Amino acid sequence: MTQTQKLLVTGATGTVGREVVAELLARGHAVRALTRDAAGAAVPDGAEVVQGDLTEPDTLAPALEGVTGLHLITFGGPYFTPLETGPRILELARAAGVRRVTVLHGGGPSLLEDAVRADDGVDWTVLMPVEFMANALEWADRIAASDEVREPFVSRLSAMVHEGDVGAVAAVALTEEGHGGREYVITGPELLTVGDKVAAVAAVRGREIALVELTEEQAVARWRAAGHPQDVIGFLLEAYGNTPEVGRTVVDTVEKVTGRPARTFARWAAEHADAFSAAPA
Repeated sequence: MTQTQKLLVTGATGTVGREVVAELLARGHAVRALTRDAAGAAVPDGAEVVQGDLTEPDTLAPALEGVTGLHLITFGGPYFTPLETGPRILELARAAGVRRVTVLHGGGPSLLEDAVRADDGVDWTVLMPVEFMANALEWADRIAASDEVREPFVSRLSAMVHEGDVGAVAAVALTEEGHGGREYVITGPELLTVGDKVAAVAAVRGREIALVELTEEQAVARWRAAGHPQDVIGFLLEAYGNTPEVGRTVVDTVEKVTGRPARTFARWAAEHADAFSAAPA
């Protein structure tokens, strides 16, 4: 049986952070869930909610007491600004006795990730998931309202990953030996087109969903109307229109690290069927 450890999870209310918390709790560990707003935090039952702000590292000191492992994100504050406080966060972590650190790769260069990689005082692991299955929740309102999905580049391939599998890999790296200095690309078990995903959601709803392919120009207009800045629009065009090889290549990291296969999109869709059947927000 794995010895109980105490872990601190930052970004604990986020898509991945909640899953890291849940997985650690399921494995019998004590978890502190860090958030800037402890009063309004929605985290899995059993976690100790603590308040702190990664943009003000010294606020983490009380939360780090007695902690052996730390999960980090690369941005912080109300505007998700890239963090420049990595060196101080790691200094506090080492002083508190933290032995292992995982950092969730943010999709690009990061001063915090650079600081983690350069630190030889902890066993660090960088988690590099591809597209999250949870991104499909963006379709929920339109599907519920009109049984329709409207997307560009519908034939693109994605090895999208269940966010719970990212949490599972993080939990192992935070609590077991042998993962220090590793960079883990994390994918699901299959390649999917947009049509494949729509079909899986339709299957759990028991009703057909129409897939309407947008032109690139229509997609750009929609993103602009949604308020996305030009750099984000450029990123989306590149990610969807010219998906990098890493995003469309299945790897077996989940099974190698956790000992069980990665979860399928069909399973994810079944777990979230209610979201696609509810009245639109």
